[in-house]
Amino acid sequence: MSRPVHEYTLADWKRLRPLTHILKSRRYDWINRRYVRRASRVGDWAAIARMITGRDVLVTISFNDPEAIRWQAPLIRHYVPRAFHIIADNSSDERAARETMEISARCGLPYLRLPSNAWRSSSRSHGVALNWVWRNVLHPGKPRAFGFIDDDIFPTALVDPFAPLESQAFYGVIREADQRWFLWAGYCLFRFEAVKSKPLDFRQAWFIGLDTGGANWNVLYRHFERSALKEVPSSFTPYKSGIAVHERPLHWCGPWLHEVGTMGNTAVAAEKRRAVAEILSPHLAAAGHVSSLS
Repeated sequence: MSRPVHEYTLADWKRLRPLTHILKSRRYDWINRRYVRRASRVGDWAAIARMITGRDVLVTISFNDPEAIRWQAPLIRHYVPRAFHIIADNSSDERAARETMEISARCGLPYLRLPSNAWRSSSRSHGVALNWVWRNVLHPGKPRAFGFIDDDIFPTALVDPFAPLESQAFYGVIREADQRWFLWAGYCLFRFEAVKSKPLDFRQAWFIGLDTGGANWNVLYRHFERSALKEVPSSFTPYKSGIAVHERPLHWCGPWLHEVGTMGNTAVAAEKRRAVAEILSPHLAAAGHVSSLS
């Protein structure tokens, strides 16, 4: 998505940015169109679409983290009993995908292995994965409501994330970029009747400063007054004492704990994962699941 023409500066025009943005956007659109028409590698998406009609659906986009799914699945079953939970696996690692599929089967969850993703960028990969699920499962399935969540976000109390949709079209964690805003793709929910006729696009819109999910700005969000919307309360805390919040934070979205990735720092990732495991341990026990803290 390129910017409106009036937002380009003289310096932008001298560097031909309006033209390059248009050409890049067309290329990204072409890749997206090709991707969403491909078949899933594992799972019957048409059968899953038939299962969700009239229901409240949560779709986890998983990526190379079967342990997170092993925790998330029982926690959602325990704390979000209203949700029909689906795993849409965007993993690039075959072993991780196989483990995620096995965990999904043990938990009785519908599982889809999404088509092989051409994007190496996590944001671009995530965006087309969301679009694939919207086009092939959610839109034809006609749920009452649906939501997307990341694989590293975990409920820690009874919660009904669909309840706010009784009075508004969508609900989630709002992120801002200048005068624009969008729902974070890791926790966003929609009332199907309110969006079914809109050409939703869950990709990023970097040329207007918006991350994954931000391409819905033009087709959806800009038509709503943000101040009139309920949104998920969001706060950040350090994952251990003695560090600043901005150094490897945990993200609380109401009663949901979002681990937040560590961008390739494996030592910190392991330490942070242990901290998350300790927080979740009593909740997993309540849900009938024993967590390993190793």
